[in-house]
Amino acid sequence: MEVLLLGTGAADGWPSPFCLCLSCADARARGEVRLPTAALLGHHVLLDAGPAVPGAVARAGRSLRDVHHVLVTHAHPDHLDPALLLWLSWNPTPHTVHVWGPPSVRLACTDWVGPHTPVEFHDVGPGDMIALDTPEGTWHARVHAAAHNAALFGGSHDDIAADSVLLDVTDTRGSRLLYLTDTGPLPDSTVAALTRASADLVLIEETFGDHVDHRTGHLDLATLPHALAALRDVGAIADDGDVIAVHLSHHNPPREVLRARLAEIGVRLVDDGTVLGRATRTLILGGARSGKSSEAERRALALGDVTYVATAAPRSGDAEWDERIAHHRARRPIAWATVEGHRALVDVLRQAGPSQAVLVDCLTLWLTGVLDDAADGADWDLVDRGHLMASADDAAKDLVDALTACHATVLLVSNELGMGVVPMSASTRLFVDLLGRLHQQVGAVCDETVLMVGGRPLAIAGGRR
Repeated sequence: MEVLLLGTGAADGWPSPFCLCLSCADARARGEVRLPTAALLGHHVLLDAGPAVPGAVARAGRSLRDVHHVLVTHAHPDHLDPALLLWLSWNPTPHTVHVWGPPSVRLACTDWVGPHTPVEFHDVGPGDMIALDTPEGTWHARVHAAAHNAALFGGSHDDIAADSVLLDVTDTRGSRLLYLTDTGPLPDSTVAALTRASADLVLIEETFGDHVDHRTGHLDLATLPHALAALRDVGAIADDGDVIAVHLSHHNPPREVLRARLAEIGVRLVDDGTVLGRATRTLILGGARSGKSSEAERRALALGDVTYVATAAPRSGDAEWDERIAHHRARRPIAWATVEGHRALVDVLRQAGPSQAVLVDCLTLWLTGVLDDAADGADWDLVDRGHLMASADDAAKDLVDALTACHATVLLVSNELGMGVVPMSASTRLFVDLLGRLHQQVGAVCDETVLMVGGRPLAIAGGRR
């Protein structure tokens, strides 16, 4: 199941707009924004429909035109913006859009539906089973009880939250997703209903961090481990299931502290816009000390089983170069596997599986190794230019073929050398030309190309052709 995370934040997002706390300041300094939680499953199923969804969908290069079913957990405004149905009436789909949710969802939307809006409402509650007919076949969803009403925890009563539900969705291939937001500690009935669910992906809320006296229907860093333990005890999560934290707020510690805390209990922290369940390929370019390696490593931290392909090998007698390599080695997580040298790259890509990730740093040194092999130890200026070009083209084709067939998520780092003056030596000019061609070939099969400038990532439009 392909899942696009449109948002991973709580109601007010993270950073919260009026807040100056440490967590919000850290997020602003990073330029990181988490919108209210929502997800697009494949092309046809939307989970929650808050006010940030249209913009998040557009930023991801998608539309909602093919959505046939909208599943809403409850009618709080960060999960349901009825104006979406007004936009639907302005650009009606050729098919009916089915909106599934508790009765409060239908009631909140009544005044926003025009006479010709292609929408149909379905009230659902805990225990209901739903058949979701889509152009690719029938998906199935189960509805489970949430514990979202603050009155259950000594807080104020909220009629909208009282009928909140959790969702359990299975696609046509049997891939299963648990969408567990918003809720406090899971009701016993929900845990029992999820016995042997063996879900491949769990999106579970973690709103309040170390603030445990909130008395709301939400989880925090103290209650989340117990909720997960209960689910794992009954087999609700597959042994290799992926657990992602959502509905995150500024009540949590800053990002990197939170990431480490969640990792201790087998939960990942990922960015808004992350695509799960489909291997993605990203090319990260930049000049020297632009932050390209750090950006790739930051992204890889959100992935699971990572193989780091270090295309540079130690050079005999070059202490400064060896120090650079040692610095890169020292900052890699101990759990990552490392493969050194340029010759192993294509084989690593061919052998990597769908649950793995490959970080390549960098293509510049990979191409250097390819040309060194072609020159067989000779100075490049003394080797036939046509031979070097043919060797580079053959190696680039093998690399692109391996990338295209790779089932893993891949992050490729490389140096952008084509923005300076034309080099004086013929061999350097050839290298810059060949590297530029390689970037174009690799970029054509990547989902995203990122240019790093001063430590800031600039996304380049376009994707796989």
